[in-house]
Amino acid sequence: MTTPTRDDAVVDPALPDPTDPRSEYEKLLAGDWYRYRLSAELGEITAHGHETSRRIAEVYREDAAAGVALLRETIGGFGEGADFRPPFYVEYGPHLSVGRGTFVNTGFMVIGGGRVTVGEDVLIGPDARFYTSNHPTDPALRREGWERALPITVGDNVWFGGSVVVCPGVTIGADSVVAAGSVVTRDVPAGVVVGGNPARVIRAAGAPAV
Repeated sequence: MTTPTRDDAVVDPALPDPTDPRSEYEKLLAGDWYRYRLSAELGEITAHGHETSRRIAEVYREDAAAGVALLRETIGGFGEGADFRPPFYVEYGPHLSVGRGTFVNTGFMVIGGGRVTVGEDVLIGPDARFYTSNHPTDPALRREGWERALPITVGDNVWFGGSVVVCPGVTIGADSVVAAGSVVTRDVPAGVVVGGNPARVIRAAGAPAV
């Protein structure tokens, strides 16, 4: 389970279709409603993600270069010069892409099957949480197990302080700063500093603090 999605996407865009013949994973990939708890396939994917994340941390402790190599094999992309510190936890490895020169500090976690695209030269502080699974606001539909995977996109040269939470469907513009402990529930424009819960624009990036 994850926190609700951004403020401006609380209204459910469409009702789930229980007669849809596609597999739950096909629905997930299309950005449509699916039921994780009914899908053995999705359970196997996430179990593999958990085990591989654990293995990456073990390998890294013995040989950092081998740990980076295993991470490159696991996720959708890990750019030249990118680096990380374990533990590094991702459920759907191929759905995550990390750009050139980005540094991911310890405790990074990506939950859910939504696409997560992190740009170049991004700094991600310790214990960052990126949540891509969203659940219906209708309690009856939520009880039936419906959810949707929404993408998260991070532009180049963004700096995340420690213990940041990014909610489903959020895009963060290039050169912005997300203050430690922030909960980002809606899109962040480029070149600003945001902070708080929910995170709001504090000032332009590079402007002196008041």
